[in-house]
Amino acid sequence: MNRRIVIIQGHPDPAGNHFGHALADAYQKGAEIAGHDVKIIDVARLDFPIIRTREDWEKGEPPECIKVSQDVIAWANHLVLFYPLWLGTMPALLKGFLEQVLRPGFAIDKSKQGKAWNKKLGNRSARIVVTMGMPAFIYRWFFRAHSLRSLERNILKFCGISPVRESIIGLVEGNNNHRSRWLEKMQSLGRDSR
Repeated sequence: MNRRIVIIQGHPDPAGNHFGHALADAYQKGAEIAGHDVKIIDVARLDFPIIRTREDWEKGEPPECIKVSQDVIAWANHLVLFYPLWLGTMPALLKGFLEQVLRPGFAIDKSKQGKAWNKKLGNRSARIVVTMGMPAFIYRWFFRAHSLRSLERNILKFCGISPVRESIIGLVEGNNNHRSRWLEKMQSLGRDSR
């Protein structure tokens, strides 16, 4: 089945020379080899303000680059988010992007009764790829992958995106064999669009 995939590159450095960029490239290559359609949103190259009020989030006019990003996400049926773990969570720029793009009217809407939210991004799956310097098992077992769980439960699934799969890649500054295995794995995940 041909999938429509959006890769959201959440590394805040626009230089694009980090391991997370190489992982995203490998995923894209695998997906395109398998015949999937792929679009990229590089958050570091977008210019948008931070949302500061509930009023702005609920009723403000999104900047043009956010509207374009919303169009790409609406087109996709599979999202892949790449980001490095910074201070135990996603970089602030990626969080700011998600707050801008996943606004009421696009990602969610209040129900007619006004008590619950309607999820508007159903029929989409996602993969979260997190890179970090520490061993992945420390993040997963000692820290319980708390920020990853929050992104999955409180952001993606809240908007209706499910299932959400994950790849936690530790020791990214490790040896080349470790990196090569992960690059191969990402290409394989891209082929399978998982």
